[in-house]
Amino acid sequence: MPPIPAPSFPNTFPSPHPLAQHKLTLLRTRTTEPKKFREVVRELAAMLAYEATQDIAIQPLQVQTPLTSMSGSKVAEKVGLVPILRAGLGMVEGAWELMPHAEVWHLGLYRDEKTLRPVEYYNKLPIAPTVDLCLILDPMLATGGSAIAAVDVLKRWGVSRIKFVGVLAAPEGIRALHEQHPDVAIHIAAIDERLTNLADGFPAGFIWPGLGDAGDRQFGTA
Repeated sequence: MPPIPAPSFPNTFPSPHPLAQHKLTLLRTRTTEPKKFREVVRELAAMLAYEATQDIAIQPLQVQTPLTSMSGSKVAEKVGLVPILRAGLGMVEGAWELMPHAEVWHLGLYRDEKTLRPVEYYNKLPIAPTVDLCLILDPMLATGGSAIAAVDVLKRWGVSRIKFVGVLAAPEGIRALHEQHPDVAIHIAAIDERLTNLADGFPAGFIWPGLGDAGDRQFGTA
């Protein structure tokens, strides 16, 4: 059964799976240490990548079982995993375990904390696209700036099928991404309430209630 989009958010698919919600709670918990945090991000990334690839194309493959021959299936599309550095790195292994033949292409984007705008600092994509489907991996879809910039890069590269796979999203980020790229499906564990502002006593532009800075918590730099 295909995933059901979130109400009022077309083409956005929060995971309904109880295990995804269990793992998300571990990530939200302030006392979860970096080692455990990385493990859970990897596990959750595998679950979300599984859900995001339910419509991937397959083709028949004749195989021999221990008893007889039969027609099976194999994936017919080449998949590219595109983690946004640095937080997206923690999601690669989980997705890669499901798709060991997937290509991995890194994009370096960071958010300027004053303007909240993305700044590109690393891009080593080849001249021509080598994959049919790209999964952008980034734990947090907050303002949407980095996700939009990543999709812009991939579309200029020549890829037409792109999906965003993350852990959490704010409504503001979903709206911003879909305003620019309504064709990009968003697969996440949950949609949170909103983005922070200065009245919250925290820097603006973080997901609330969120889980903090996913990069810092993975790499022990909080």
